[in-house]
Amino acid sequence: MATEATHITFAEDAIHRVGSNGRPSSYKAASIKEKEAGLDVEDGVREGEMKQKQEFKGVILLWLAYQSIGVIYGDIGTSPLYVYSSTFSSEPSYLDLLGALSLIIWTITLMVTIKYVVIVLQADDEGEGGTFALYALLARFANITQRDPKEQGLIKMERHRTNDMKLGNRSFRAAIENSKVAKLALKVVGVFGVSLVMADGVLTPAQSVLGAIQGLEVVHPNITSSQIIGTSCGILVVLFIIQPLGTSKIASAFAPIVIIWLLFNLVFGIYNLALHDHSVLKAFSPFFAGDYLVRNKTEGWKSLGGILLCFTGVEALFADLGAFSKRAIQLSWLCFAYPCLLMAYIGQAAYISVDPSAYNNPFFKTVPPGTIYPSLVISVLASFVASQAMVTSSFQLLSQVMKLSYFPHIKLVHTSSKFYGQIYIPMANWLLMIGTVIVTAVYSNTTRLGNAYGVCVILVTFITTCMVSTVALVVWRLHFLIVLAGFLVFGALDGAYLSAALTKVPTGAWFTLALAIILSSIFILWRYGKEKQWGAEREGRLSPTEHFVVSPADSSLSLSQALGGARLTQTKGMGIFFDKSGSGSIPTVFSQFTRKFEAYPEIMVFFHMRPLQIPAAAPEDRYTILRTSIPNAYRVIIRHGYTEEVITPNLALLLYSRLEAFIQEQPYSLPAAGPAFNSPANQPQTLDSKLHHNPSATVTTSPPSLTTSSLTSTRPDELDVLRRAFDAQVVYIVGKEQMRISDKTNLAKRIVLATFLWIRENTRGKVAEMRIPIDRLVEVGFIREL
Repeated sequence: MATEATHITFAEDAIHRVGSNGRPSSYKAASIKEKEAGLDVEDGVREGEMKQKQEFKGVILLWLAYQSIGVIYGDIGTSPLYVYSSTFSSEPSYLDLLGALSLIIWTITLMVTIKYVVIVLQADDEGEGGTFALYALLARFANITQRDPKEQGLIKMERHRTNDMKLGNRSFRAAIENSKVAKLALKVVGVFGVSLVMADGVLTPAQSVLGAIQGLEVVHPNITSSQIIGTSCGILVVLFIIQPLGTSKIASAFAPIVIIWLLFNLVFGIYNLALHDHSVLKAFSPFFAGDYLVRNKTEGWKSLGGILLCFTGVEALFADLGAFSKRAIQLSWLCFAYPCLLMAYIGQAAYISVDPSAYNNPFFKTVPPGTIYPSLVISVLASFVASQAMVTSSFQLLSQVMKLSYFPHIKLVHTSSKFYGQIYIPMANWLLMIGTVIVTAVYSNTTRLGNAYGVCVILVTFITTCMVSTVALVVWRLHFLIVLAGFLVFGALDGAYLSAALTKVPTGAWFTLALAIILSSIFILWRYGKEKQWGAEREGRLSPTEHFVVSPADSSLSLSQALGGARLTQTKGMGIFFDKSGSGSIPTVFSQFTRKFEAYPEIMVFFHMRPLQIPAAAPEDRYTILRTSIPNAYRVIIRHGYTEEVITPNLALLLYSRLEAFIQEQPYSLPAAGPAFNSPANQPQTLDSKLHHNPSATVTTSPPSLTTSSLTSTRPDELDVLRRAFDAQVVYIVGKEQMRISDKTNLAKRIVLATFLWIRENTRGKVAEMRIPIDRLVEVGFIREL
């Protein structure tokens, strides 16, 4: 009597995890709700795999605060070089000077200290900052975006229950979740904010270094413009060449320079205030700021475009949050940078009140006698360092953009094993260098650069105000009236400066806006293409029961009738199928391999690598091994940190040894997992070497779920099959997914998708670059239609 073929199924596989007490704890595949709640599921996603915010205290916190001075405050700290010269076009009157100083004092206090340091830094996304981090934070608390199916389980969703929100907050969240226009607006605004900061990253180094080198005119009036430009470009090239050293080393080296520079400003400010005119302290009264704007009317309003330069670099406080920490930045700003900068501007104003002609070079003309050369040296060094703030910000923001699939995953290097958020992106570094050198050569002086520079800064701060207000309603659940009051205050400040800055668009600011629009277009284009790709992959995905059937008589596999019903031939050897998704379903590469070749290896390993946001995975969490419902097929998940290398020439030996130990400890006939096996204490550096010297792992197993019991009782010895297959041959099978555009696509979408495919093809990893024996590598190509 013929035995009815049994369909392969993955959905009911049970997983037996070995707990910390050594006893197996069984759980079944989780529902969608359980996945959203962060529960363990069959693909091995654990709470610890999600990004975790680092918290620091004590000496390490002080060290981070010290480092942050070297990176973050170089930009805003060098503003005293050019704020007064950018604000006034002729010698100012005493009242105008007081008004400008009052505006500077209250702008730094309100925009930087209150808005950013006190409020905005609270809106981090698991320790990361910047406008795109605000968008990512909102996306975890509201359903406003589509996620990459491969990474969906790694996102920590924290959407508040509807009943836990006030009526106003609940209505606002529902409005943005149910409106396509609102979702698109949030996406575009978040992306545009990132683009503005990156455009700022091109301008800031040029502005800062040119400002310092122009100071040479004080001691060498005959220096030519070409010499200034050439020297500036040379300094900028050196700045970008040292970026591979990493944020920690650069910050530690730069911090003394910025500290000395800010102390110079503090001491010089006290000196000028005591010696020349202490009456400028009246500027602490906001009356003089209002009086200045009322008296000067249109000209006073236009001069806000120069005064806003006193807080250029403020976006770095938030964007560089991931490289340092909230408490470190708050500590370094409130206790050091803030008082130093206030005293710098007050001291310059005290000198200018006596000698109004000093407004055109406010720092060098106000230094005490005999200190011009030390001041010149430290100002050049500080300006060199000032560029670092926006360079680091660009790396941080680009990494966030890549995580949410708005840009291809290009090479990213973690530069510290202690501070996880400190990164370096080679391609971005060299592109920034080229852009900065070109801008320096074209604009040639700080006045022209200042026209292009200010618009970026104030647009980012205005976008931040809007995004943080949204976060306050959806995430913090503050009362609607409180949020509205805060938005009106800071929105009015942003609006005043923004309107003044926009007058500079025809004289240079158009460049930064154009650059930001180009970058935004690239980000949105890539995201659009990825969403179309996810849709094509979802449509082409079949359930396990639609792929295979198994004959209980001899455990042979056949394709399902929907795929032709061909009987699959078993080949000798062990096949390692690279599973990109690690979702627990049949890997696409295995499905395509069996359909094209109508064969399958004797031993099948569905191999998935899961990167963690930490230097190294804990030994007990590194490996998860699961049995699947396909005979002699195993799912292996390797979790690895950013300092660990997984793809090595010995990868096959690593997987074989792990499977061998797993089978010995977890016999097929046993329904539950056995105890974890422990190991010696020594920990070599690479995963394959760790295996031989330290075979420690907590093993997760999954017994078969076929409805026929004969497979669980009469199956051949797994260990013999594994050894025989490994001795025969090992083949690595990787998939290469190609995309083509549907003939039904209209011309505009066809152009966009063609651009996406061109970028995709030129940025994707190459199989030839994999560090595995090339003669054992098989690439299975398949095509999906967009």
